[in-house]
Amino acid sequence: MRLPSALAPLRHPLFRLLWGANIVVSLGVWMQSTSAGWMMTSLSPNALMVSLVQAATIVPVFLFALPAGAIADIVDRRVYIVGTQVWMLGAAVILTLMTWGHLTDAWSLLGLTFAIGLGAAMNNPAWGSVMAEAVPRSDLVQAIALNGVGFNIARAVGPALAGFLLLAGGPGLTFGLNAASYLVVIVVLLLWRRENQKAGLPREHFLSAMKTGMRFVRHTPPMQAAMLRAAAFFFPGAAPWAMLPLVVREQLGLGAGVYGMLLGLMGIGGVTAGLLLPQLRVRFQRGTIVFAATLLSCTGMLILGLSRHWLPAAFGMLMFGLGWVSASSITQGSAQMASPSWVRARALSIYQLSFNFALAAGTFFWGWLGTQVGLTTALVIAAVAGMVAAVPMRRLKIDAEEMSAAASPALPVPAVEGIAPALAQVLESTRGRVLESQHYRIAPHSKAAFLAAMAKARDARGRGGAVLWHLGEDISAPEHWVELWWVETWTDHLREAGRLSDLDRATLAHAMSFHIDGPLPPTRRFLSITPHRGHGDRAP
Repeated sequence: MRLPSALAPLRHPLFRLLWGANIVVSLGVWMQSTSAGWMMTSLSPNALMVSLVQAATIVPVFLFALPAGAIADIVDRRVYIVGTQVWMLGAAVILTLMTWGHLTDAWSLLGLTFAIGLGAAMNNPAWGSVMAEAVPRSDLVQAIALNGVGFNIARAVGPALAGFLLLAGGPGLTFGLNAASYLVVIVVLLLWRRENQKAGLPREHFLSAMKTGMRFVRHTPPMQAAMLRAAAFFFPGAAPWAMLPLVVREQLGLGAGVYGMLLGLMGIGGVTAGLLLPQLRVRFQRGTIVFAATLLSCTGMLILGLSRHWLPAAFGMLMFGLGWVSASSITQGSAQMASPSWVRARALSIYQLSFNFALAAGTFFWGWLGTQVGLTTALVIAAVAGMVAAVPMRRLKIDAEEMSAAASPALPVPAVEGIAPALAQVLESTRGRVLESQHYRIAPHSKAAFLAAMAKARDARGRGGAVLWHLGEDISAPEHWVELWWVETWTDHLREAGRLSDLDRATLAHAMSFHIDGPLPPTRRFLSITPHRGHGDRAP
């Protein structure tokens, strides 16, 4: 039986396995998060301390996302994810035992919540990359949306279940069930026999891997656009997360059950959004969907802030969930589509760094503002700010396909000069930079078009690993040009060919097509040498 387009990724067995595991752990996370936020209203009932519970789960991502992405790209991702799950299991067990023993105070709750958040921060880039391995590229965006659906199924069920369990057994019970969820994921990952990705080159070094990831993002405009649009959405969108427990307790005058119900309705909105996204993507561009989702979420925040009864507040949270999942799924999908597999975990970690920084900053800011001007005013300001920020963000294009507009079909790659026998062994052990050069002869009337093409070529070289790039015009013969770029090491030069995507190759081919008077000269490579003065040398 043919699955609906919204469920198409589920036809892949590995994706089904990982998707189910993701739902289980997300269910535990939501029970833990709901219980921790509600517990803090008893331990220290002010807006800033309650908002710090949310911040404690976000700040670790801000601090550790980039190192986590680099590690995930250079080690076995399956083994690495198991390690992060074991860490979170340990922190969750400690929190459970302390709560059962009535030893948990406000600061220990924040500390252990931070520890669990640290494990999640180290896990998320690798998990996102593994999920991308489980489906073909054609199903990737909907797979991300389905992850959002699964997460929001957990969001719909988890808080409501947490509200019931808080009444039945207290926070210790929900914390214990969260610990059990990590065990389920560990078992699933141990059953998965992931095929090792063998490469002919040595692994990248940790610091070099981080710098390479940052260079890739710097030279990938759709990735930058996704990050900026996500940050503009998540900063104001942090307000309900920061203040919802106090809105329920103080503004609505209700208890844990309604708090769980409101979070559950947000989850239902998220599930609905995930199922509708395939139809929306057929009819509208991604940027348009993100803009509309932002307006929808901000309207939901506005209704929540003005509500004095649970019914309009519930409607507001439903709208907020619809917009939240739509915007987050589309922006994250755009980031993944712009990232090839060799750098995906690093690129995703930087993307997650941007939106989690916005969430952390927003959580602190709106929590502080709520203590100064009141919950209603803070939520109204957040909603209006989100709507205003969405307008200029519309100009940022998040569709990776738009990069290929000026690219032509790939042309033959220019020849590369051979390696001198005397340097062959030196190259294997050297750590110096390698300079590469490509010469062009360009007709004067093609100069403007050539420069426009080389601007895109610069980004393609940067995505391939170039740390510096220059273009020079011969002052004695203006039709002669030279392109120069440096890579960190000879090994990084050898990685260049594997790092270039089909789009990058087409971009470079388009720039090379402006060369006239025969085939391109060979690409030349120079090893960086630092000369040392000999004993017999004299200073000039």
